[in-house]
Amino acid sequence: MKPFNQRLRTASHTHTEVVRRYELARTLVEFLAAVMFIIGSVFFFYESLTYAGTWLFVVGSVLFAVRPTIRLMLELHLARLPVPKEFLPLGLETGLDVTESTK
Repeated sequence: MKPFNQRLRTASHTHTEVVRRYELARTLVEFLAAVMFIIGSVFFFYESLTYAGTWLFVVGSVLFAVRPTIRLMLELHLARLPVPKEFLPLGLETGLDVTESTK
């Protein structure tokens, strides 16, 4: 199946477990990015910590860039997993893709 299909998230127990793991990773990355920005902001109140605060902002920004990367990896992983027949489009399980014939 194609990536970015919401039905894939619950197509099987394996699909659901994969989604759970990626969502946990994404949540941890978001939390760490937020913590980096908060600590970096506090560091900017002290001139001696400005350099460290700048690095915390850079690391936080990288973590925010990792977030959509995790989402893309999830979608590609789900698209590669085998899908039970009841989740396949009509006719696809027999090799006849009805969506192609209606174009």
